[in-house]
Amino acid sequence: MAKGIFACHLWLWISVFFLLIVNVKHGTCFYLPGVAPEDFHKGDFLMVKVNKLTSTKTQLPYSYYSLPYCHPEHIVDSAENLGEVLRGDRIENSPYVFKMREPQMCNVVCRLTLNAKTAKEFKEKIDDEYRVNMILDNLPLVVPLRRPDRESSLVYLHGFLVGLKGQYAGNKEEKHFIHNHLTFVVKYHKDPVTETSRIVGFEVKPFSVRHEYEGEWDKTTRLTTCDPHARKIVSGSESPQEVEDKKEIIFTYDIEFQESDVKWASRWDSYLLMADDQIHWFSIVNSLMIVLFLSGMVAMIMLRTLYRDISKYNQLETQEEAQEETGWKLVHGDVFRPPSNSDLLCVYVGTGIQFFGMILVTMIFAALGFLSPSNRGGLMTAMLLLWALMGLSGGYSSVCLYRRFKGTEWKQIALKTAVMFPATAFAIFFVLNALIWGQKSSGAVPFGTMFALVFLWFGISVPLVFLGGYMGSKKPVGEDPVKTNKIARQIPEQAWYMNSVFSILIGGILPFGAVFIELFFILTSIWLHQFYYIFGFLFIVFLILIVTCAEISIVLCYFQLCSEDYLWWWRSYLTSGSSALYLFLYAAFYFFTKLEITKPISGVLYFGYMVLLSYGFFVVTGTIGFYACFWFTRLIYSSVKID
Repeated sequence: MAKGIFACHLWLWISVFFLLIVNVKHGTCFYLPGVAPEDFHKGDFLMVKVNKLTSTKTQLPYSYYSLPYCHPEHIVDSAENLGEVLRGDRIENSPYVFKMREPQMCNVVCRLTLNAKTAKEFKEKIDDEYRVNMILDNLPLVVPLRRPDRESSLVYLHGFLVGLKGQYAGNKEEKHFIHNHLTFVVKYHKDPVTETSRIVGFEVKPFSVRHEYEGEWDKTTRLTTCDPHARKIVSGSESPQEVEDKKEIIFTYDIEFQESDVKWASRWDSYLLMADDQIHWFSIVNSLMIVLFLSGMVAMIMLRTLYRDISKYNQLETQEEAQEETGWKLVHGDVFRPPSNSDLLCVYVGTGIQFFGMILVTMIFAALGFLSPSNRGGLMTAMLLLWALMGLSGGYSSVCLYRRFKGTEWKQIALKTAVMFPATAFAIFFVLNALIWGQKSSGAVPFGTMFALVFLWFGISVPLVFLGGYMGSKKPVGEDPVKTNKIARQIPEQAWYMNSVFSILIGGILPFGAVFIELFFILTSIWLHQFYYIFGFLFIVFLILIVTCAEISIVLCYFQLCSEDYLWWWRSYLTSGSSALYLFLYAAFYFFTKLEITKPISGVLYFGYMVLLSYGFFVVTGTIGFYACFWFTRLIYSSVKID
């Protein structure tokens, strides 16, 4: 088993160098063969699709037509993958239809008269700062904003706000105003040979304007506030459109086309470009300093202390000298004694291997561009499928460890491995989903998708866990380097700094410190709906996390054995796994300092999902630390002569 872990780590380092060559610094993406661009001739119809309404204040998505916006005669839902449904995406057609490279001014979409109910719905969404999301040729609609600290740098925000709150001049009463006029900008790259165009950008400038017209309203009515014949355009200086009962709202839009030098294969680069990539490099350098520090300690232990100890122990000749042994060799007869609750440890180790395999393969595919942002929901779908498929390695690892503890009922261990973590996660997810259902949000997972998740669990993951367990049950169990005594040795009283709780809590600080800067960007991407596609950086940080967890566990394990405490099995798992506690505490800090969530249900959703994330982080980091100590103890005890 130790050799297998070594080979896995070697393969990891080979992978990271390959990924560095692919694309680390800028995190840009590319399109794979088979993902064909769509060419448009002048005058071809461009169909805009609408997606969910999102808010960083509530974290509850709603379908676009949950508000009384203008809609086509027949609303058609687009086919969505598993990841899109779990994200709350609801992609539908819209009344916004353009013609390629044919600018239009002041197109009237529809006219709407509010009542008390619809006015209240709009006001609630404006209060919660909901944004409208749209899609054109698989590109999301963005609002470009210039950074105040860098005039030449643009920041792209997902979608546009439903509306704003403000006051009329000389009036202190706060009013709600809706964005009812949209100025779309479609950027395209033109092929000089074929005269066809490909869409490379989709931007919008929203305005609130109280449209006016003369006479009675009909289909031929011309607006006085926005008239293409008189070349009168909406500029933002007009009176805004107030949201109140019995108010009339006219929805309009302009469409501009701008030729761009950006090619279709690079059209996502401007969305994904990280203007503060220096922070990521600082994060990696910071993490590497931690790794170098720990590596130095491990090298000192392995090359100096252990070499000296092993040489001394191997030179012992008389019984009197053997009785004077001190340190880690004294516990050689107990170091491989099975721990208490060994079944549970096997289950957690198997679950950690399953998680580790899922994360590793997902990151490799993402860094290579297989999980392009153009494939919405692809990342989550891939993670769920890989979780199910990695059940094979999870079952194999848990049963192999169980048989090393002289266990015979491997089927029980395989069943617990297949059920325990998924059941806990599914229970939390079900409760959170029920809360979302109560809010009538599109983020609620429908019954059909719930059935698909259960099928992934029981139809794919569980059988693969049992198959892996069966393979593990047939594998010969290797012998321990030293024999275990029949009577357990008494553990001497430990110094305060070797207390198990203190040691475990200290051990989690450095692994968390290696990843917390990157964690900030991940949380920002999830909860503030910003683009994140720098998997090159993330993969390097993940490798640093692996090394950090392994080394801190080895160092503390060595100190523990030198104190003649041989109960290292669980402590090695909990030492690096305790970094999940710091992750959750940081998530709480992030909630109170960076987010503006005020609704109790939204807070419950945040902490519910962060508990799941922390739980997963715990089993991954704990498993890494456990296997590192497992390899370390076998190495040192196989290097000495035991009488």
